Formats: sequence, C-alpha cells, structure tokens
Amino acid sequence: QVQLVESGGGLVQAGGSLKLSCAASVRTFSSDNMGWFRQAPGKEREFVAAISWSGGSTHYADSVKGRFTISRDNAKNTVYLQMNSLKPEDTADYYCVARGGTFSTVTMSNYDGMHYWGKGTLVTVSS
Repeated sequence: QVQLVESGGGLVQAGGSLKLSCAASVRTFSSDNMGWFRQAPGKEREFVAAISWSGGSTHYADSVKGRFTISRDNAKNTVYLQMNSLKPEDTADYYCVARGGTFSTVTMSNYDGMHYWGKGTLVTVSS
C-alpha cells in the first residue's frame, strides 16, 4: 500500500527553523513529482512547494519564496521542506503529496489532482 508519512513538525518561535520530511513507500518515487501543501485552522488548503522527479525543477508559493526550500533524496525515497525565518502565519498542518507525469507548476498547485497524499504534520509558530 502506498504511504506518504510526514515528520518533523512541532512548535517553534517566530524567526526559527524546522525541517519537514516525507518518507514515501511509493515504488515509483524516483519518477514522481513531489510537493507540500498546508492548511491553517479555519482556512483553505494552499500550495507551498513542489519539486520535479529529478529534483531539477522547483516551484514555490509567493508567501514562502526565499524562506522555504524543497529538496529530495531519491535513494532514500524522501522529500524535505526546509523552513527558515518562520512566521506565525506559517502555522498549519503540512501535507506531503505525490504525482506522476510531467512536472507542471499548474498541475502541482492543484491538491485534488495529486495521486498520493500524506496525513500531515503540525507546525506551530509562536510569536
């Protein structure tokens, strides 16, 4: 059974850093594009970042550009989200997603179009 398992969430002060990990049991991980979405309490889910299967292309939401970095290690079937300069408005549940096929910023920004979804990890940023 396909699983995406997120880890690394927690409580951090504003200005601090966290690194999220997503371990995938997907057989096709090395050919899947990966991404992160988040959902804050009372708000709609939003796109955060995406990375192509090779790691050669990345895409970020404007709200995190310059602060967050997505990366992947295909040998470990893991994708990461390094989050720096965290703000209280970054507080949310963060979800890992995967989708095969051609990497597209439009496609990877559509949560419902993903092929696999994780259950999320909570990030709380205190002011």
